[in-house]
Amino acid sequence: MIGGLFIYNHKGEVLISRVFRDDIGRNAVDAFRVNVIHARQQVRSPVTNIARTSFFHIKRGNIWFAAVTKQNVNAAMVFEFLLKMVEVMQSYFGKISEDNIKNNFVLIYELLDEILDFGYAQNTDVGILKTFITQQGIKGTQSKEEQAQITSQSKEEQTQITSQVTGQITHRRVGIKYRRNELFLDTIEYVNLLMSQQGQILSAHVAGKVVMKSYLSGMPECKFGINDKIQMDSKGKTTTEDPSRSGKASIAIDDCQFHQCVKLSKFESEHSISFIPPDGEFELMRYRTTKDISLPFRIIPLVREFERTKMEVKIVLKSTFKPSLLAQKIEVRIPTPLNTSGVQLICMKGKAKYKSSENAIVWKIKRMGGMKESQISAEIELLQTNDKKKWTRPPISMNFEVPFAPSGLKVRYLKVFESKINYSDQDVIKWVRYIGRSGLYETRC
Repeated sequence: MIGGLFIYNHKGEVLISRVFRDDIGRNAVDAFRVNVIHARQQVRSPVTNIARTSFFHIKRGNIWFAAVTKQNVNAAMVFEFLLKMVEVMQSYFGKISEDNIKNNFVLIYELLDEILDFGYAQNTDVGILKTFITQQGIKGTQSKEEQAQITSQSKEEQTQITSQVTGQITHRRVGIKYRRNELFLDTIEYVNLLMSQQGQILSAHVAGKVVMKSYLSGMPECKFGINDKIQMDSKGKTTTEDPSRSGKASIAIDDCQFHQCVKLSKFESEHSISFIPPDGEFELMRYRTTKDISLPFRIIPLVREFERTKMEVKIVLKSTFKPSLLAQKIEVRIPTPLNTSGVQLICMKGKAKYKSSENAIVWKIKRMGGMKESQISAEIELLQTNDKKKWTRPPISMNFEVPFAPSGLKVRYLKVFESKINYSDQDVIKWVRYIGRSGLYETRC
């Protein structure tokens, strides 16, 4: 996949270098320095092709991370790896800086040996890596005593590494104990919408993820159930549940991805999500749905142009969810023409401001209940220009956060089983939260 990996400072000096294939030579290092870092014009594209060699780069502060290859590789996968590598480094020694990289270059090479094998990405999970590589990074300036304390490993840590390598479960170490056994489950969904001026839905989908924080003792097995149509149909519950009482009876998930801890064989055969959770926070699953989405807000725009010197805009914002719920962090961005000279605003609720640098009117509302309506009126004065080309109106965009899942996803059950330690499912404190946020939520005007 990756032919070579280089980390540069702002001067173009190589701090970390690792070449995996013979087709990547020393000239590749100099080519990136000359054509990207010391380029006369700012290089905006994250992918640069120089002499049939592709350079994928990201920048953090004054540090450049570059992956080099001569093959036709998956660009998204390379960038995903680079971002994961930065995340791993930050978890070990904090801020990405030249001093921190120089102080921890031995640790970085050790990490590269674990996460890359002949240019192919391997294990990039921070929790698992910290069970293999227990050396902590040097953060900034530290005394000799502190450095000696960090680099020393106890017999207990050595034993944990041995059991981790030889054991079947690699994502969770043995011997974890908590006074209180707790599970936190967050269902976070991002609603993406493109609506026409007449109120017709042109495209809509929800991209969601289930994030779990696990503070459980021992080696527990969890079973997690949602109102997915496949699971509900397999158990014959689609006809028995009342949709009006519990939201949607079932939802159709188009595609989903699971964390490595999930037993896929059980999901395929029994349609149940069974797993032994890693300790701490992790992303259990990602999913996408396109059918029967509950859109939290609707924008009704009305734009009138008077010759070329004046424009009137009226926006009605309607919340379509239950009156008992409350939306927060609401922001509506109304685009204005480039030749706008002045804007007069009248809004019923919240605060509105014209931002000339962004060519937009920004309308902010702290909170808004369900089944409510609010509106804003704007009188826009325009400067006369010689340009005869008509202004193409960009769509009105919106940001928000609501306390429910717009896809209709519900957690039906979350059970914990631990046979070796004496605690049952009833002893575990469980917290479930639903959060709906705006993705690209736009209405044409």
